[in-house]
Amino acid sequence: MATESYDRAKEVKQFDDSKIGVKGLVDSGVTAIPRFFIHPPETLADLRRTSLTTGPDPHVIPTIDLAGVDSGLLRPAIVEKIARASRELGFFQIVNHGIGEEVLERVIGAIKGFHEQPTEVKAKVYRRETNTGVSFLSNIDLFQSKAASWRDTLQVRLGPALPKLDEIPEICRNEVVEWNQHVTRLGELLMGLLCEGLGVETGRLKEMTFLEGRVMVAHYYPYCPQPDLTVGITSHTDPGALTILLQDQRGGLQVKFGEEWVDVKPVPGALVINIADILQIMSNDEYKSVEHRVLANTSQEPRISIAIFFNPSNRDGLYGPFPDLISPEKPARFRQFTLTDYLRRFFTKELDGKSLVNYYRLSDTQ
Repeated sequence: MATESYDRAKEVKQFDDSKIGVKGLVDSGVTAIPRFFIHPPETLADLRRTSLTTGPDPHVIPTIDLAGVDSGLLRPAIVEKIARASRELGFFQIVNHGIGEEVLERVIGAIKGFHEQPTEVKAKVYRRETNTGVSFLSNIDLFQSKAASWRDTLQVRLGPALPKLDEIPEICRNEVVEWNQHVTRLGELLMGLLCEGLGVETGRLKEMTFLEGRVMVAHYYPYCPQPDLTVGITSHTDPGALTILLQDQRGGLQVKFGEEWVDVKPVPGALVINIADILQIMSNDEYKSVEHRVLANTSQEPRISIAIFFNPSNRDGLYGPFPDLISPEKPARFRQFTLTDYLRRFFTKELDGKSLVNYYRLSDTQ
């Protein structure tokens, strides 16, 4: 197709207006992905280079056993493992976290069920305004990105209060409500452990409302006919303090480790935890918010992943390094900012690496 005959903006709008999502494209029988899903040459070259090398051992991402976390004897060792992983990698998996495997399977099944409903059913909640309680959409940055990614998403704002129950799609309503209860408890535990790892009071992040601004993004990655030309999610870092991710057993998540990409191998019954941008800033660079991406799905079976982002509900408070972590030997590396400013910047750009952490970095600490 000649370049001059290609109207990208028009094709993107047509796709968005259709409300069919990526799954709708697959269901229609496409054998070649639309042009606006094809990523730039530098991204594709990086994908090819990664696929040709073995890369670091996936076991570099540790699996941490939380059994005995409430015991005075075992907790210090668990805190130390979590702090080390947060400083060195920004990612770890957890087992014995108190949520049964049957619960994990139930929520994955319910999200899969939502995405596999007829298009006309899902279209009722298809909207690009993410300030509503519930929205189904494809690519939150569809109109800002250089290229779209091969996935659809159900987003639900879980906190400070759940949406009205009848706004949550019936097919996954009970499971979303149950999942919210489990991850709220687990989020409080993890925030306490992460605070202890920094040497600040256990309840500090909770007091700063980081437990309250919870958002769920439930991704559906259908089969991609040309996985060498696109991705499931492009390289990015997460907003907020931390992310709890439930992934199915199909894989596809990769984390930047130095200059290499490492697979986050699914572990049965495990949840993936990663440090997000604002906690890197509040830790004064102790903890690392690390780039990660998801490869396009090469399997005929869809891939499901469900992420919970923990943001503060106080949007106008000032956020910056914990005062306890600033000293003459280690001065503040970031300036303070409001969550309103952070989120405005996050949602008006494409997902692209770590630009926001560096945006707030003080120039003399590069």
